[in-house]
Amino acid sequence: MRGIITDPGAPGGLRLASDLPEPDPAPGELVLAVRAFSINAGEVSLIEQRPDGWRPGQDTAGVVVKAAADGSGPAVGTPVVAYPEWEGWAERIPVGVHAVAALPAAVAFEQAATLPVAGLTALRALRIGGALLGRNVLVTGATGGVGQFAVQLAVASGARVTALVTSPEREQEARELGAHLVRSSLDGDVLGPFHLVLDAVGGPILAQAIRSLAPGAEVVLYGNRAGRAADFALRDFYLAGAYNARVTAFISTIPAETKGEDLAILAGLIADGRLVPRIGWTGDWTRTADAFAAMSRREFRGKAVLTVPAS
Repeated sequence: MRGIITDPGAPGGLRLASDLPEPDPAPGELVLAVRAFSINAGEVSLIEQRPDGWRPGQDTAGVVVKAAADGSGPAVGTPVVAYPEWEGWAERIPVGVHAVAALPAAVAFEQAATLPVAGLTALRALRIGGALLGRNVLVTGATGGVGQFAVQLAVASGARVTALVTSPEREQEARELGAHLVRSSLDGDVLGPFHLVLDAVGGPILAQAIRSLAPGAEVVLYGNRAGRAADFALRDFYLAGAYNARVTAFISTIPAETKGEDLAILAGLIADGRLVPRIGWTGDWTRTADAFAAMSRREFRGKAVLTVPAS
């Protein structure tokens, strides 16, 4: 069986191997024939750090070719989106039934493959803010992999969304996602006060956002593109009037047992047109290293999706 593994000597540190073992599923796992997968920025460091022969990959979609032995989960032939722990970039993979969701007929594999990491991060991060109807929400990195979902989901929840993008050239795209207000900087703006901030950037942006919070606000930090610490203190909360606001270091994979339920919600939103994944790069899975290279050069926005031919 073919699948992608780490190889320090290969371009991008990845190699398509042809001698991987066939899946050996546990009783609560099905076997998925992968048709599409997507990549994430966080996987770059993992590929560099993990040993030779490690198998990456979490964002997958395809067709069930073997149902779970315990009778749970979807039947053979069902198209699904799946969120495996790892080893997702292969022709066939085992996945726990708790981490899959059947796809509506209107949802393509390429669309579904964008959902697991980025979609669940956005959905679950927004839930920390509670009821969002009429609330002010700030989304940083708003046209990125997670940000695109966060903006659309927040708008669908009735929030008034401010989108922060990295440059003026991206402002129109954020507006197309539904953002009510778009900025390429927080400098000098009197924004907010925000009841919820979803931050993928960290560093000075996080510090600025904290100075624009409402009382009891939630800041959800799920990334650190700035690559450095944010400089803020209790006094900043006090001066902003952000009494009892909280900053949460967010890990989206918890709870693992409801991954499938949340994937089903997201797939349903795609099917009825309220969520539109932005796919900025596509290619055959033999070009996975090229996709990572294009991502590092910021050649596209949204998600990169690789397709796997039926074998």
